[in-house]
Amino acid sequence: MREIVVADIGGTHARFAIATIADGKVAGLGDEIKMKASEHASLQIAWETYGRQLNRDLPREGALAIAGPVGGEVIYFTNSSWMIRPALISEKLKLDRFTLVNDFGAVGHAVAQMDGDMFSPICGPDVPLTDQGIVAVVGPGTGLGVAHILHQGEDYYVTETEGGHIDFAPLDHVEDQILSHLRKGHGRVSVERIVSGPGLATIYQVLAGMEQCKAQTLGDTEMWKLAMSGSDSLAAAAFDHFCLCLGSVTGDIALAQGAKSVVMAGGLGRRIAERLPSSGFRERFIAKGRFQSKMEAISVKQLLHEEPGLYGAAAAFIQEHGTGS
Repeated sequence: MREIVVADIGGTHARFAIATIADGKVAGLGDEIKMKASEHASLQIAWETYGRQLNRDLPREGALAIAGPVGGEVIYFTNSSWMIRPALISEKLKLDRFTLVNDFGAVGHAVAQMDGDMFSPICGPDVPLTDQGIVAVVGPGTGLGVAHILHQGEDYYVTETEGGHIDFAPLDHVEDQILSHLRKGHGRVSVERIVSGPGLATIYQVLAGMEQCKAQTLGDTEMWKLAMSGSDSLAAAAFDHFCLCLGSVTGDIALAQGAKSVVMAGGLGRRIAERLPSSGFRERFIAKGRFQSKMEAISVKQLLHEEPGLYGAAAAFIQEHGTGS
């Protein structure tokens, strides 16, 4: 059993923890701290601040989950002044060994290594995730993360994809209106425009136009609170359509990837997890014409772990380096 430092780094926040790994698995996470990236000049300074807050020397092995592509000489962040030069990570962070992984790739590693009690059923057969074949992972949040896990024998392989940028395909007259609305501003419309955090406000605006009533001007957080509260019928209707669209998109991804199991992840996924089973999600997930019976046999589950990026970073380290000294 040994410890490594793990970090989940986005444009707005950086999360740090000490992961304990043993017997080829993540045994636990401790000393978790979340920082605002804007309050620190660089990753190195935030990393050193984390060590000072723990009042200890940090382990000399670590794993970093990064919001964005991890290739290239320099990694830049959309909403932060931080940048990372992978070639200098060992020197700057005082690490003898490290793993660098995309943040949603880390979620895939977490799904692959977590025990079954970290998943709750959304729809389909309530059976364990497949251990042979493909598990699709879909994560609505600020955007739409998509990955898949291929299990072969005792091994697994995680592939991050840009599945959130496939074309949006409307299935009813409301979705026709949503597509038309978004096309005016974006031309090509990807599914991420609808089934992500900002997508709810778009659906709400379209419904307000159809009802010829004045739409409230709210930020994404306030819009989600209003929709989930049930106090506003238009916002509640927007949430219903969001769930329908999410079901359609998730089913398309599962069908395209040949998935035997599907996992819903992402911060927004956890937020709406209790509502999805009673929504129209399943109806749309299985509505794939002559493949409906195939879709009905796919188990769709919700990932419950609150910090899958940190857990998955540790899991990715184990896959790359093992647990030996």
